[in-house]
Formats: sequence, C-alpha cells, structure tokens
Amino acid sequence: MENQKEKTTIVLFSGDLDKAIAAFIIANGAAAYDHDVTIFFTFWGLNTMRKDEIVKVNKGFLEKAFGWMMPRGAKKLGLSKMNMMGMGPEMIKHVMKKHNALTLPQLIELAQEQGVKLVACTMTMDLLGLKQEELLDGMEYAGVAAYLGDATQAKVNLFI
Repeated sequence: MENQKEKTTIVLFSGDLDKAIAAFIIANGAAAYDHDVTIFFTFWGLNTMRKDEIVKVNKGFLEKAFGWMMPRGAKKLGLSKMNMMGMGPEMIKHVMKKHNALTLPQLIELAQEQGVKLVACTMTMDLLGLKQEELLDGMEYAGVAAYLGDATQAKVNLFI
C-alpha cells in the first residue's frame, strides 16, 4: 500500500499583510514537510496575488472602482493592527529585513517553487471584477467545490 501524502489547505480570506505572511509561512512549512498544500484565495485575500503593475482589461465602472480601491499586490497590503496610515507595514518590513526574514513576495515565490497549489476563487473574482490577467502567473482558478475537494482530504484546514 502506497503512503498518501498529508494534505494541508488554507483559505486566505484576509487582505492584511501580517495574515498573508502567516498563511505563506505555514504553507511553506507544510510543503517543506512534504504535505500537498492548497491556498484558496477569496475576497480580500485575492489582493495578495494581484500583479503590482496595472493590467489593461475591459471592465465596467463598478469593477474599475473596486480595482482602484483595493491594494495591488503583496507589496501594497496593510496591517490588521497598527497600520498607522501605511507606516505600520513599512516598520514590519524593516524589522523583517533586519532579522533576515523572507518578504511576502519571496514567500509567494518559495511557495510556487515548492509546488503549493494557489487557487483563486472564481466567484469572488466575478464579484470584485478581477480578471485572470491581473493575477500572478501560475494561479489556478476554481470555485468552492474544488476547495472542498482538497479540504475533505486534508488533516489541516485553516481559515485566515
């Protein structure tokens, strides 16, 4: 009988820098322990995976407004506490650099290298007016049923 790999799933609902960093540290740790890992990005968590640059796509007014209001990518996320009009994230990034911790973009890259499955919620993309071209390369696109398929097989399921 072949050994099945342990499975870990994470729903990243939050668009906060500190929570996204935690999700990716856990995902990378689980992948390093040879788990099959899925991160399912929904609602504000999708902003973590937006490309930094503006991508020209055809959108209606409301979709454009959401795009303007939401942070564009991992480098632009705020903190859940002590955001202080953007100073908080800069302070955290400084402390992380001082302690040689990986940045969120580096953690995302490491997750991709380790084969972490990065899944964007298609229903949320429709609601927020996000297009596939606006998200990082290497993403998968699925609905909640696909996430539940992974989650029912997993021993560890986290909602962040």
